[in-house]
Amino acid sequence: MKIIVPMAGRGSRLRPHTLTVPKPLIPVAGKSIVHRLVEDIAKILKEPIEEVAFILGDPAFFGDDLVASLEELAGSLGAKASIYRQDLPLGTGHAIMCAKESLSGPAVIAYADTLIRADFELDPSADAVIWVKQVDQPEAFGVVKLNSNNEIVELVEKPKEFVSDLAVIGIYYFKEVADLKKELQGVLDNNIQNGGEYQINDGIKAMMANGKVFKTGSVDEWMDCGNKDVTVETNTRMLGFLHNDGEHLVDYNVTLDNSTIIPPCFIGENVVLKNTTVGPNVSLGNGCHVSDSVIKNSLVQTYSQIKNANLDNAMIGNHVSYDGKFTSISIGDYSVLE
Repeated sequence: MKIIVPMAGRGSRLRPHTLTVPKPLIPVAGKSIVHRLVEDIAKILKEPIEEVAFILGDPAFFGDDLVASLEELAGSLGAKASIYRQDLPLGTGHAIMCAKESLSGPAVIAYADTLIRADFELDPSADAVIWVKQVDQPEAFGVVKLNSNNEIVELVEKPKEFVSDLAVIGIYYFKEVADLKKELQGVLDNNIQNGGEYQINDGIKAMMANGKVFKTGSVDEWMDCGNKDVTVETNTRMLGFLHNDGEHLVDYNVTLDNSTIIPPCFIGENVVLKNTTVGPNVSLGNGCHVSDSVIKNSLVQTYSQIKNANLDNAMIGNHVSYDGKFTSISIGDYSVLE
């Protein structure tokens, strides 16, 4: 089994946090989005992972440190890491074809801006599986249309009339991913574009037209990391899941000086808390120092200094120095507010 991860986007909706760090490396509950995504998919598949192929953008932004991190991630699963580049933002289908040398055999394709919780078996009768989640407002999503055999017969983007309430979450399984490769090559050769881009949906529709059977796979939880507010919410939800799973989330070396931690929280290495209450639903990365503050429902990355803060629904980057009385804030890396 292979896992293909397109992650070349710059994450503009999550700025300023993605000005210096690619969105898939933003930590949620103490671990980067892409690490959580790949590890969770590997657990669901319950079979050996042969290769993890990552499609990255400009090397100036997706640099050597990121590549090393991804190689380590693949290695932790006993898999080979393959690194590809998408030089131009030409769509989801184009991104996948940038990894065409890896498009053979069974594979899962997963976009690195979402996290899931799921436990199910792949349907052996299906040529492909599209993972979906039931949603309250299907008109805001791409959804699947099913026939009487619960096979997917159509993909509809943001339907104005009700089609179904099963939203596509951006994770796909192909029994033979070379079938998708063949159809996407036709999309590129015939210059089939939607919104000026080459889309994976056009390759999937061509597979359906050629008789390939698509089934749905449902997930228990689908968590987005598209912007600041939903990323903070995802951090809260993930902390709750990990806490209920019994995971140890607070590093043993945390320094508590007249301070309290209200679980669930993730507290990284060498964190110092002085006259501070942290939690519930807070992630503090390695090396943070927090004093005279109250922080809840927030995500703080590494090596930030926070004083005199009362934070709720806040997201703070790496190496930030913050001294103030604002509440629902979003501060990028290396910012100073004093």
